[in-house]
Amino acid sequence: MTTRQSLHSLAAVTLLTIAACGGGNDAASDASASTDSSAPVRVVEVTMADIRFGTESLAVAAGETVEFRFTNDGEIPHDAFIGDAAAQAQHDIEMAGMDGHDHAMPGGVTVQPGATESLTYTFEDAGELEIGCHQPGHYSAGMKIDVTVG
Repeated sequence: MTTRQSLHSLAAVTLLTIAACGGGNDAASDASASTDSSAPVRVVEVTMADIRFGTESLAVAAGETVEFRFTNDGEIPHDAFIGDAAAQAQHDIEMAGMDGHDHAMPGGVTVQPGATESLTYTFEDAGELEIGCHQPGHYSAGMKIDVTVG
């Protein structure tokens, strides 16, 4: 095998590995959610501070892709996790066991004080979802956004 053939083989293996390791965002146990970058995107700015989001509710269309830009104006970390009520309850239990540490979560993002993080989400099916913060005590204190998908 020539050096050129070896380089082509290496490139092909690398591309296949990247494709296999890449993944969609199966956000919040909602198999119908995705992060389709080809869809038009609406940007929604959301502030976070003092155990509250800057908005309490949001309406989106089924099939709509939204890029959330979460800005933490508070003094402590916050997160935003998208899912139905059952997924929120399960995630709250998981987070309690982690003592609020940062973690990678499909359908969610952790935002440090003074930082802004983005999360793009496609709302595939009509229904009711929530965006909840699951840092210790935040969700139970009402730090959530009700999302109506119509």
